[in-house]
Amino acid sequence: MCSYLQVLRPLYCTLITFILALLSVFVVWPGSDGIGAAVTDETIRVAIHKSATEVVVAGDGLLVIGDAGKAVALSLPATVKPVKGGLLVGGRVFRTLSFSAASVVYVNSKPYRGIAELSVVNMGIQVVNQLPLEEYLVGLINCEISSAWPIEAVKAQAIIARTYAINRKISRATAPYHLESSVMDQVYEGCLIEDSRARRAVLETAGEVLTFGGAVIQAFYHSSCGGRTEPSENVWGMPTPYLKGVDCQYCLTSPSATNWECTLTLKELEEKLRAAGYKVSGLYGIKGGAAYVSGRLKQVVLQATHGGCAVSGEQFRKAIGYGVIKSTRFSTKISKDEVSFSGRGNGHGVGLCQWGAKQRALDGFDSGEILSYYYPGTTLKKFSEIR
Repeated sequence: MCSYLQVLRPLYCTLITFILALLSVFVVWPGSDGIGAAVTDETIRVAIHKSATEVVVAGDGLLVIGDAGKAVALSLPATVKPVKGGLLVGGRVFRTLSFSAASVVYVNSKPYRGIAELSVVNMGIQVVNQLPLEEYLVGLINCEISSAWPIEAVKAQAIIARTYAINRKISRATAPYHLESSVMDQVYEGCLIEDSRARRAVLETAGEVLTFGGAVIQAFYHSSCGGRTEPSENVWGMPTPYLKGVDCQYCLTSPSATNWECTLTLKELEEKLRAAGYKVSGLYGIKGGAAYVSGRLKQVVLQATHGGCAVSGEQFRKAIGYGVIKSTRFSTKISKDEVSFSGRGNGHGVGLCQWGAKQRALDGFDSGEILSYYYPGTTLKKFSEIR
Protein backbone atom coordinates (compact mmCIF):
# COMPACT_ATOMS: atom_id res chain seq x y z
CA MET A 1 0.00 0.00 0.00
CA CYS A 2 3.00 2.24 0.69
CA SER A 3 5.43 0.66 -1.79
CA TYR A 4 6.05 4.04 -3.41
CA LEU A 5 8.21 4.92 -0.41
CA GLN A 6 10.83 2.44 -1.54
CA VAL A 7 11.93 4.75 -4.34
CA LEU A 8 12.01 7.97 -2.34
CA ARG A 9 15.44 9.46 -2.04
CA PRO A 10 16.56 10.87 1.33
CA LEU A 11 16.06 14.43 0.11
CA TYR A 12 12.44 13.74 -0.77
CA CYS A 13 11.84 12.09 2.60
CA THR A 14 13.16 15.15 4.39
CA LEU A 15 11.04 17.42 2.20
CA ILE A 16 7.84 15.43 2.87
CA THR A 17 8.48 15.46 6.62
CA PHE A 18 8.99 19.22 6.50
CA ILE A 19 5.78 19.72 4.51
CA LEU A 20 3.79 17.62 6.99
CA ALA A 21 5.12 19.72 9.83
CA LEU A 22 3.93 22.83 8.02
CA LEU A 23 0.55 21.24 7.40
CA SER A 24 0.03 20.68 11.13
CA VAL A 25 0.59 24.38 11.67
CA PHE A 26 -0.97 26.17 8.72
CA VAL A 27 -3.35 23.86 6.88
CA VAL A 28 -6.94 23.36 7.97
CA TRP A 29 -7.89 19.70 8.29
CA PRO A 30 -10.78 18.60 6.09
CA GLY A 31 -14.10 19.90 7.36
CA SER A 32 -12.57 22.16 10.00
CA ASP A 33 -14.37 25.32 8.84
CA GLY A 34 -11.38 27.52 9.49
CA ILE A 35 -10.51 26.32 12.99
CA GLY A 36 -6.93 25.51 12.06
CA ALA A 37 -6.38 29.10 11.03
CA ALA A 38 -7.72 30.46 14.30
CA VAL A 39 -4.83 29.22 16.47
CA THR A 40 -2.16 28.58 13.87
CA ASP A 41 0.80 27.56 16.02
CA GLU A 42 -0.63 25.70 19.00
CA THR A 43 -0.31 21.93 19.06
CA ILE A 44 -0.90 19.42 21.83
CA ARG A 45 0.54 15.98 22.60
CA VAL A 46 -1.86 13.42 24.01
CA ALA A 47 -0.96 9.93 25.27
CA ILE A 48 -3.61 7.63 23.81
CA HIS A 49 -1.82 4.46 24.94
CA LYS A 50 0.78 4.33 27.70
CA SER A 51 1.80 0.66 27.68
CA ALA A 52 -0.01 -1.32 24.99
CA THR A 53 1.00 -4.91 24.26
CA GLU A 54 0.11 -4.48 20.58
CA VAL A 55 -0.86 -1.59 18.33
CA VAL A 56 -2.42 -1.87 14.88
CA VAL A 57 -2.01 1.19 12.65
CA ALA A 58 -3.89 1.78 9.39
CA GLY A 59 -5.06 4.56 7.09
CA ASP A 60 -5.02 5.85 3.55
CA GLY A 61 -1.85 7.43 2.19
CA LEU A 62 0.10 7.09 5.43
CA LEU A 63 3.61 8.43 5.63
CA VAL A 64 5.67 6.28 7.99
CA ILE A 65 8.87 7.67 9.48
CA GLY A 66 11.32 5.45 11.33
CA ASP A 67 14.70 5.90 12.94
CA ALA A 68 16.85 8.89 11.93
CA GLY A 69 13.82 10.47 10.23
CA LYS A 70 13.84 8.02 7.33
CA ALA A 71 10.70 7.01 5.47
CA VAL A 72 9.72 3.38 5.91
CA ALA A 73 7.75 1.09 3.59
CA LEU A 74 5.23 -0.99 5.53
CA SER A 75 2.30 -3.18 4.52
CA LEU A 76 -0.86 -1.78 6.06
CA PRO A 77 -2.52 -2.34 8.40
CA ALA A 78 0.71 -2.64 10.37
CA THR A 79 0.80 -4.64 13.60
CA VAL A 80 3.42 -3.28 15.98
CA LYS A 81 4.67 -5.17 19.04
CA PRO A 82 7.16 -4.22 21.75
CA VAL A 83 10.39 -6.22 21.88
CA LYS A 84 13.74 -5.79 23.52
CA GLY A 85 15.36 -2.87 21.76
CA GLY A 86 12.30 -1.31 20.21
CA LEU A 87 9.21 -1.87 18.07
CA LEU A 88 8.77 -4.98 15.95
CA VAL A 89 6.80 -4.58 12.73
CA GLY A 90 7.11 -6.36 9.41
CA GLY A 91 10.09 -8.38 10.66
CA ARG A 92 12.11 -5.26 11.47
CA VAL A 93 12.84 -3.46 14.72
CA PHE A 94 12.69 0.32 15.12
CA ARG A 95 13.37 2.54 18.11
CA THR A 96 10.49 4.85 17.17
CA LEU A 97 7.84 5.09 14.47
CA SER A 98 5.54 7.92 13.48
CA PHE A 99 2.48 7.69 11.24
CA SER A 100 0.79 10.67 9.59
CA ALA A 101 -1.75 11.36 6.87
CA ALA A 102 -3.62 14.27 5.34
CA SER A 103 -6.87 12.80 6.73
CA VAL A 104 -6.68 10.44 9.72
CA VAL A 105 -4.49 7.74 11.22
CA TYR A 106 -6.25 4.69 12.66
CA VAL A 107 -4.75 3.38 15.89
CA ASN A 108 -6.41 0.17 17.09
CA SER A 109 -9.38 1.02 14.85
CA LYS A 110 -9.90 4.54 16.26
CA PRO A 111 -9.27 7.54 13.95
CA TYR A 112 -6.93 10.34 15.01
CA ARG A 113 -5.96 13.54 13.28
CA GLY A 114 -2.34 14.65 13.14
CA ILE A 115 0.56 12.33 13.90
CA ALA A 116 0.72 9.09 15.90
CA GLU A 117 4.16 8.56 17.47
CA LEU A 118 5.07 5.10 18.79
CA SER A 119 7.87 4.23 21.21
CA VAL A 120 8.61 1.56 23.82
CA VAL A 121 8.19 2.45 27.49
CA ASN A 122 8.56 -0.23 30.19
CA MET A 123 8.20 -2.99 27.58
CA GLY A 124 4.88 -1.62 26.39
CA ILE A 125 4.04 0.63 23.46
CA GLN A 126 3.43 4.29 24.19
CA VAL A 127 1.37 6.07 21.52
CA VAL A 128 1.31 9.87 21.50
CA ASN A 129 -1.06 11.77 19.23
CA GLN A 130 0.28 15.18 18.23
CA LEU A 131 -2.25 17.47 16.57
CA PRO A 132 -3.52 21.07 16.46
CA LEU A 133 -5.04 22.04 19.80
CA GLU A 134 -8.35 23.21 18.31
CA GLU A 135 -8.83 19.91 16.46
CA TYR A 136 -8.16 18.06 19.71
CA LEU A 137 -10.96 20.06 21.33
CA VAL A 138 -13.47 19.19 18.60
CA GLY A 139 -12.80 15.49 19.20
CA LEU A 140 -12.98 15.91 22.97
CA ILE A 141 -16.38 17.63 23.34
CA ASN A 142 -18.59 14.55 22.91
CA CYS A 143 -16.26 12.50 25.12
CA GLU A 144 -16.79 14.88 28.03
CA ILE A 145 -20.40 16.04 27.52
CA SER A 146 -22.98 15.94 24.72
CA SER A 147 -22.73 18.51 21.96
CA ALA A 148 -26.55 18.36 21.85
CA TRP A 149 -26.60 20.33 25.11
CA PRO A 150 -27.39 24.08 24.90
CA ILE A 151 -24.67 25.68 22.80
CA GLU A 152 -23.54 28.03 25.60
CA ALA A 153 -22.80 24.99 27.80
CA VAL A 154 -20.89 23.39 24.91
CA LYS A 155 -18.92 26.61 24.42
CA ALA A 156 -18.13 26.71 28.15
CA GLN A 157 -16.80 23.15 27.85
CA ALA A 158 -14.66 24.12 24.86
CA ILE A 159 -13.14 27.06 26.72
CA ILE A 160 -12.43 25.15 29.90
CA ALA A 161 -11.00 22.14 28.05
CA ARG A 162 -8.71 24.48 26.08
CA THR A 163 -7.66 26.21 29.29
CA TYR A 164 -6.94 22.89 31.00
CA ALA A 165 -4.92 21.63 28.02
CA ILE A 166 -2.78 24.77 27.74
CA ASN A 167 -2.13 24.83 31.48
CA ARG A 168 -0.96 21.22 31.29
CA LYS A 169 1.17 21.94 28.24
CA ILE A 170 2.94 24.74 30.10
CA SER A 171 3.52 22.67 33.23
CA ARG A 172 4.64 19.57 31.28
CA ALA A 173 6.67 21.33 28.61
CA THR A 174 9.60 18.89 28.83
CA ALA A 175 7.52 15.71 29.24
CA PRO A 176 6.96 13.18 26.41
CA TYR A 177 3.30 14.24 26.31
CA HIS A 178 1.11 16.98 27.77
CA LEU A 179 -2.09 15.08 28.52
CA GLU A 180 -3.50 11.63 29.05
CA SER A 181 -6.64 10.65 27.16
CA SER A 182 -8.51 9.36 30.22
CA VAL A 183 -10.22 10.83 33.29
CA MET A 184 -6.73 11.41 34.67
CA ASP A 185 -6.78 14.50 32.42
CA GLN A 186 -9.50 14.83 29.77
CA VAL A 187 -11.35 12.02 28.01
CA TYR A 188 -10.41 11.93 24.33
CA GLU A 189 -11.20 9.28 21.70
CA GLY A 190 -9.75 10.92 18.60
CA CYS A 191 -12.08 12.26 15.91
CA LEU A 192 -14.51 9.34 16.06
CA ILE A 193 -17.41 11.35 17.49
CA GLU A 194 -16.75 14.83 16.13
CA ASP A 195 -19.82 16.71 14.91
CA SER A 196 -20.86 20.13 13.66
CA ARG A 197 -22.05 21.46 17.02
CA ALA A 198 -18.78 20.53 18.71
CA ARG A 199 -16.91 22.22 15.87
CA ARG A 200 -19.13 25.30 16.14
CA ALA A 201 -18.44 25.63 19.88
CA VAL A 202 -14.69 25.39 19.32
CA LEU A 203 -14.78 27.82 16.39
CA GLU A 204 -16.87 30.43 18.22
CA THR A 205 -14.49 30.37 21.21
CA ALA A 206 -11.27 29.93 19.23
CA GLY A 207 -8.22 30.66 21.36
CA GLU A 208 -10.18 31.70 24.45
CA VAL A 209 -8.88 30.69 27.89
CA LEU A 210 -9.65 31.55 31.50
CA THR A 211 -6.98 33.52 33.34
CA PHE A 212 -6.29 34.73 36.86
CA GLY A 213 -3.64 37.36 37.55
CA GLY A 214 -2.63 37.23 33.90
CA ALA A 215 -1.90 33.48 33.88
CA VAL A 216 -3.84 30.53 32.47
CA ILE A 217 -5.69 28.85 35.35
CA GLN A 218 -5.76 25.23 36.48
CA ALA A 219 -9.17 24.55 35.00
CA PHE A 220 -10.42 21.55 36.96
CA TYR A 221 -13.96 20.38 36.25
CA HIS A 222 -16.18 17.41 36.95
CA SER A 223 -19.48 15.84 35.92
CA SER A 224 -21.83 16.71 38.78
CA CYS A 225 -21.18 18.33 42.16
CA GLY A 226 -24.42 17.23 43.82
CA GLY A 227 -25.34 20.63 45.23
CA ARG A 228 -22.08 22.42 46.01
CA THR A 229 -18.63 22.48 44.43
CA GLU A 230 -15.59 21.80 46.61
CA PRO A 231 -12.66 24.11 47.46
CA SER A 232 -9.44 22.72 45.99
CA GLU A 233 -7.73 22.51 49.40
CA ASN A 234 -10.33 19.99 50.58
CA VAL A 235 -9.41 17.63 47.76
CA TRP A 236 -5.72 18.23 47.05
CA GLY A 237 -4.60 20.28 50.07
CA MET A 238 -3.73 23.37 48.02
CA PRO A 239 -5.92 26.49 48.30
CA THR A 240 -6.52 28.29 45.00
CA PRO A 241 -8.31 31.67 44.92
CA TYR A 242 -10.53 30.84 41.94
CA LEU A 243 -11.33 27.27 43.05
CA LYS A 244 -13.58 28.04 46.00
CA GLY A 245 -16.73 26.08 46.65
CA VAL A 246 -19.95 27.63 45.31
CA ASP A 247 -23.57 26.62 45.76
CA CYS A 248 -24.89 24.73 42.77
CA GLN A 249 -28.49 23.53 42.79
CA TYR A 250 -28.45 23.40 39.00
CA CYS A 251 -27.19 19.83 38.60
CA LEU A 252 -29.91 18.62 40.96
CA THR A 253 -32.42 19.12 38.16
CA SER A 254 -30.87 15.99 36.57
CA PRO A 255 -31.13 13.43 39.39
CA SER A 256 -30.22 10.49 37.17
CA ALA A 257 -26.87 12.14 36.45
CA THR A 258 -26.28 13.15 40.06
CA ASN A 259 -27.46 10.31 42.32
CA TRP A 260 -25.79 6.94 42.35
CA GLU A 261 -25.79 3.62 44.20
CA CYS A 262 -23.57 0.56 44.22
CA THR A 263 -23.07 -2.56 46.31
CA LEU A 264 -19.84 -4.46 46.92
CA THR A 265 -19.00 -7.38 49.16
CA LEU A 266 -16.67 -6.84 52.09
CA LYS A 267 -14.30 -9.30 50.46
CA GLU A 268 -14.23 -7.26 47.23
CA LEU A 269 -13.59 -4.06 49.18
CA GLU A 270 -10.80 -5.65 51.21
CA GLU A 271 -9.11 -6.94 48.06
CA LYS A 272 -9.23 -3.51 46.44
CA LEU A 273 -7.91 -1.82 49.57
CA ARG A 274 -5.06 -4.31 49.92
CA ALA A 275 -4.18 -3.88 46.24
CA ALA A 276 -3.95 -0.13 46.91
CA GLY A 277 -1.50 -0.73 49.77
CA TYR A 278 -3.78 -0.73 52.82
CA LYS A 279 -2.90 -3.64 55.10
CA VAL A 280 -6.41 -4.44 56.25
CA SER A 281 -7.47 -7.94 57.19
CA GLY A 282 -10.87 -9.11 58.26
CA LEU A 283 -12.75 -6.06 57.04
CA TYR A 284 -16.16 -6.02 58.67
CA GLY A 285 -17.38 -2.47 58.15
CA ILE A 286 -17.00 0.87 56.39
CA LYS A 287 -18.53 4.09 57.62
CA GLY A 288 -18.25 7.79 56.98
CA GLY A 289 -16.15 9.95 59.28
CA ALA A 290 -15.88 13.75 59.42
CA ALA A 291 -17.40 15.64 56.49
CA TYR A 292 -16.98 19.02 54.79
CA VAL A 293 -19.72 21.65 54.48
CA SER A 294 -20.66 20.19 51.10
CA GLY A 295 -21.34 16.80 52.66
CA ARG A 296 -18.30 15.14 51.08
CA LEU A 297 -16.35 12.95 53.46
CA LYS A 298 -13.04 14.10 54.86
CA GLN A 299 -12.45 10.60 56.15
CA VAL A 300 -13.72 7.07 55.67
CA VAL A 301 -13.34 4.67 58.59
CA LEU A 302 -12.23 1.12 57.74
CA GLN A 303 -13.29 -1.33 60.42
CA ALA A 304 -11.24 -4.51 60.45
CA THR A 305 -9.94 -7.14 62.85
CA HIS A 306 -6.41 -6.17 61.78
CA GLY A 307 -5.24 -2.96 60.15
CA GLY A 308 -8.37 -0.91 60.66
CA CYS A 309 -7.79 2.79 60.08
CA ALA A 310 -9.22 6.05 58.77
CA VAL A 311 -8.33 7.20 55.26
CA SER A 312 -9.27 10.35 53.40
CA GLY A 313 -12.37 10.29 51.27
CA GLU A 314 -10.30 10.82 48.11
CA GLN A 315 -7.87 8.03 49.02
CA PHE A 316 -10.77 5.65 49.55
CA ARG A 317 -12.38 6.61 46.25
CA LYS A 318 -9.09 6.13 44.39
CA ALA A 319 -8.52 2.73 46.00
CA ILE A 320 -11.98 1.36 45.19
CA GLY A 321 -12.22 3.02 41.77
CA TYR A 322 -13.39 6.41 40.55
CA GLY A 323 -16.03 4.77 38.38
CA VAL A 324 -17.38 2.75 41.33
CA ILE A 325 -17.38 5.33 44.14
CA LYS A 326 -18.39 8.27 41.99
CA SER A 327 -17.90 10.93 44.65
CA THR A 328 -16.91 11.23 48.31
CA ARG A 329 -20.43 12.37 49.18
CA PHE A 330 -21.98 9.06 50.20
CA SER A 331 -23.48 7.04 53.03
CA THR A 332 -23.14 3.32 53.68
CA LYS A 333 -25.39 0.49 54.80
CA ILE A 334 -24.06 -2.94 55.76
CA SER A 335 -26.12 -6.07 55.27
CA LYS A 336 -24.49 -9.42 56.01
CA ASP A 337 -21.28 -9.43 53.97
CA GLU A 338 -22.18 -6.53 51.65
CA VAL A 339 -21.82 -2.76 51.80
CA SER A 340 -24.33 -0.61 49.93
CA PHE A 341 -23.20 2.89 48.97
CA SER A 342 -25.67 5.67 48.22
CA GLY A 343 -24.17 8.89 46.93
CA ARG A 344 -24.67 12.20 45.22
CA GLY A 345 -22.40 13.85 42.67
CA ASN A 346 -19.92 12.47 40.16
CA GLY A 347 -16.27 13.48 40.27
CA HIS A 348 -13.96 15.37 42.62
CA GLY A 349 -16.32 18.36 42.81
CA VAL A 350 -13.73 21.08 42.10
CA GLY A 351 -14.36 23.83 39.53
CA LEU A 352 -17.00 23.66 36.83
CA CYS A 353 -19.95 21.30 37.33
CA GLN A 354 -20.80 20.10 33.81
CA TRP A 355 -24.43 19.22 34.55
CA GLY A 356 -24.80 22.47 36.44
CA ALA A 357 -23.41 24.33 33.43
CA LYS A 358 -26.02 22.65 31.24
CA GLN A 359 -28.86 23.87 33.45
CA ARG A 360 -27.42 27.39 33.70
CA ALA A 361 -27.30 27.51 29.90
CA LEU A 362 -30.94 26.40 29.79
CA ASP A 363 -31.69 29.23 32.22
CA GLY A 364 -30.27 31.75 29.74
CA PHE A 365 -26.70 32.31 30.94
CA ASP A 366 -23.97 32.56 28.30
CA SER A 367 -20.66 30.69 28.43
CA GLY A 368 -18.78 33.59 30.03
CA GLU A 369 -21.36 33.94 32.80
CA ILE A 370 -21.32 30.20 33.43
CA LEU A 371 -17.55 30.15 33.77
CA SER A 372 -17.33 33.25 35.98
CA TYR A 373 -19.77 31.62 38.41
CA TYR A 374 -17.74 28.44 38.86
CA TYR A 375 -14.33 30.17 38.70
CA PRO A 376 -14.87 33.47 40.59
CA GLY A 377 -12.36 36.22 39.88
CA THR A 378 -11.17 34.82 36.56
CA THR A 379 -11.00 36.71 33.25
CA LEU A 380 -11.67 35.37 29.78
CA LYS A 381 -8.88 36.23 27.30
CA LYS A 382 -7.40 35.11 24.02
CA PHE A 383 -4.31 32.99 24.69
CA SER A 384 -2.46 34.97 22.03
CA GLU A 385 -2.83 38.06 24.23
CA ILE A 386 -1.01 36.58 27.24
CA ARG A 387 1.56 34.17 25.85
